[in-house]
Amino acid sequence: MRTEEEQVEAIKNWWKRNGTSLLIGIAAALAIAFGWQAWQTQQAQAQSEAAARYNNLLSAVESGGPDSFETVSYIAKSLQEDFDGSAYSIYGTLILAQQQMTEKNEAANAVESLKWAHDKVEQDGPVEPIVRHRLAQAQFAAGDNAEALATLRGATDADQFAALFAELEGDILLAEGDRAGARQAYEVASDAMEGQNSGLLRLKIADLASVEEG
Repeated sequence: MRTEEEQVEAIKNWWKRNGTSLLIGIAAALAIAFGWQAWQTQQAQAQSEAAARYNNLLSAVESGGPDSFETVSYIAKSLQEDFDGSAYSIYGTLILAQQQMTEKNEAANAVESLKWAHDKVEQDGPVEPIVRHRLAQAQFAAGDNAEALATLRGATDADQFAALFAELEGDILLAEGDRAGARQAYEVASDAMEGQNSGLLRLKIADLASVEEG
């Protein structure tokens, strides 16, 4: 059995052999822990800042003042630059594109905004079909019918939006003079709505049917 002096000496020898590596390991663990906490704090601060800017953007839209569009444009672009690809930057860009279409009649600029949003949105996520549909609408409004059709037909998972996609495709085909294709697309939209289709869609179908019968 070791004496007390021998035990103390054994501990000293163990520290000589292992003390430095143990301290380094502890320091590394602490650095990782504190680094993770710092990263979490930074992320929380960034989310808070992005949320604040987005709320300012919404306030500008609601105000409807003479400088509303300029404010929306400025904030949306700052979200793109400082919070690239975040949900706030994508939603802010969708609002900007809507204003470009409705307030400024700038379909071409809306197309560019929506292309940015579509590049950033999660491709398998629930928001992608919404962005895709709006992009096709803007392309159609800008006169880029072929691009609009390609955008619609490039969807891989738009079951919940099948009616919207088909109706917009019908509108584009009708504008191209393809009445048969337009009616077929409208019928697809009607079937997707399971009998709950809008009065406007029923009117489109009836109008095409009356022309064909005439």
